[in-house]
Amino acid sequence: MAAAGAVAVKVRALVPGADVALIERVLNVHDAPSNTTFVCVGDEISTEGQEGFLRGHGTQVVDGKLVATVCGVVERVNKLIYVKTLNSRYNAEQGDVVVGRVADLAGKAWRVDLKSRQEAKLLLSAVHLPGGIQRRRNAEDELNMRSFFREGELISAEVQSVHADGSVALHTRSAKYGKLVCGQLLEVPPNLIKRQKQHFHTLEALGVELIIGCNGLVWVAPLRPDRLAAANAAAGGGAGSAGADEDEAAAAAPPPPPSRMQLEVVCRMANAIRVLTRLYMPVYPASIMATYEAAVEGEVALADMMEPGFLEAVVGQEAQRRSSAMQE
Repeated sequence: MAAAGAVAVKVRALVPGADVALIERVLNVHDAPSNTTFVCVGDEISTEGQEGFLRGHGTQVVDGKLVATVCGVVERVNKLIYVKTLNSRYNAEQGDVVVGRVADLAGKAWRVDLKSRQEAKLLLSAVHLPGGIQRRRNAEDELNMRSFFREGELISAEVQSVHADGSVALHTRSAKYGKLVCGQLLEVPPNLIKRQKQHFHTLEALGVELIIGCNGLVWVAPLRPDRLAAANAAAGGGAGSAGADEDEAAAAAPPPPPSRMQLEVVCRMANAIRVLTRLYMPVYPASIMATYEAAVEGEVALADMMEPGFLEAVVGQEAQRRSSAMQE
């Protein structure tokens, strides 16, 4: 017998290709012709009518024939032929906002897992010190590194530089970066993340904080007072030393427990991101809010947001939006 107040868990069977079939059914494109060429490793890529073509990424010439070295879609730009992979690991770029998990401490640095080809490095000299003070790090700071970040903790950071060997250096020299607690972490294919000028989003009306990492890790959490103060300070260029002291005091205090309504909003926002991921749609604030509002307006239960009925409604809504944008 289930305990009082227990939450029912709905288990769905995994049906390969079901999401693609759902999209085709809503858009009625079963018999639509396709100009897209999909290739697997070793498949020959046609070069008929293209004299002096340029070999791009994901291709190789074998016995005079152009062959794919990765699975994906063949793209042609003038004479350049390359293969765009459908799902690849994150390639860091300078200035990217990322969410990662601390894997280990090595010397005067933390190694951070970004779901990339190799772990990134966060130097002790590149972290935000309590109070925002600027000084050289000493031996005491090195001994107390676990007071900043411990193994297994989630953090938000910015890519400071990418070296020639592919290694990535991070920094958290702003109060808006740092440890992430009391929220949900979602993993999205990096190619679905739409790059924006701002990847930190504070939804005060809903009481939710949203961090969309360029590496495909998305953080959704109840809005905390210290995070709100840091976001306002970053937007306003800082509020002086008194404001910084208040922010540090707020960060040191444990965050108040979120209300049931806040937790429901966080879960609904997380489900909206899961819906977009299942439908292979770009993940950015406007698409997340559109999916969230569609669920609220349609009075869709939290547990039913992953059901085919709501997925079809989201696909239809997106198709209508794109059709209207093309007419304009």
